[in-house]
Amino acid sequence: MADTLASTSLKRGVMRSHLDLELVSLTKRYGKTLAVDEIDHVFAAGSYVCLLGPSGCGKSTTLRMIAGHEAVSDGAIVLGGTDISARPPARRGTAMMFQSYALFPHLSVEENVAFGLKMKGVGKAERTTRAQALLELVDMAALAERMPAQLSGGQQQRVALARAMASEPQVLLLDEPLSALDPFLRLKMRTELRRLQQEMGITFIHVTHSQDEAMALSDQIVVMNAGRIEQAGPPRAVFNAPKTEFVARFIGNHNVLSRPEGRFSIRSDRVRLAAEDSAVMRARVSAIEYQGTTVALSLVGEGAEDMTVLITDEAFDAAPVNGGDAVGLAWEAADLHRLGD
Repeated sequence: MADTLASTSLKRGVMRSHLDLELVSLTKRYGKTLAVDEIDHVFAAGSYVCLLGPSGCGKSTTLRMIAGHEAVSDGAIVLGGTDISARPPARRGTAMMFQSYALFPHLSVEENVAFGLKMKGVGKAERTTRAQALLELVDMAALAERMPAQLSGGQQQRVALARAMASEPQVLLLDEPLSALDPFLRLKMRTELRRLQQEMGITFIHVTHSQDEAMALSDQIVVMNAGRIEQAGPPRAVFNAPKTEFVARFIGNHNVLSRPEGRFSIRSDRVRLAAEDSAVMRARVSAIEYQGTTVALSLVGEGAEDMTVLITDEAFDAAPVNGGDAVGLAWEAADLHRLGD
């Protein structure tokens, strides 16, 4: 009965987090190099947050500081009102799933999941019960006796997730967990990650450089650039209302325009090809890319501005254009979004 209750309780999400994680002027220096520059942010308990940005922007360093694998130069990491900045990784209430998965090749799937519990002195019967319950949660119970080398990439990822969750963390940290998977499996596994996070109700902080991944998974996106947070908010808000030129360009599918009254962004799907008498801008087609349901036109605007227009394949077929063609562009004034500095 106890085993059944343990398994059921895990499936029902008793690991649910009620503690916010706050970064307070968090800073990391490597000599004279400033990798993370006094960032402040609150990760709401039970949310799925993606740290998004280009290589070298400080997102992985931030994650490693939260995990305790990098020392904090200045500032604090506060979980549920307690400063955990100086605590060792095992005593922080966090767990980290590494990009390489880092499974022990000489241990079975079940032994890998139970390893951390064994190091904490948990008895064999209890750690076996908890490992089996977690393997059921990630749909790997049938492969409990296999060795890591006998698993696919997606299966190894699930084992690594179960092992990270075995310590019952308040915050699960994921460092580009999907980057090693092929595109089809990546799509499947991001659905699984979201399902697991919602079932368990704990905070997931997921580092990625993929805009699509961040949009699909997160409750909140934190866009980082040069060690600082450029913008944070729900995916739809960040996509529809980027605050800076960097965010507009990095988040993708936006054009950045200079006008006498300031700098603006406009979504690529809100720009249309137009006749001469109704065009707002003239441009020349530089490339055409068929993307299935849409066609992406790359253009050079009259002010030498690079532009992208996304139109449906039906619209393109009805009025096709060729590379080198001069075209008119138009949009609704309401679709222009003013950018900050």
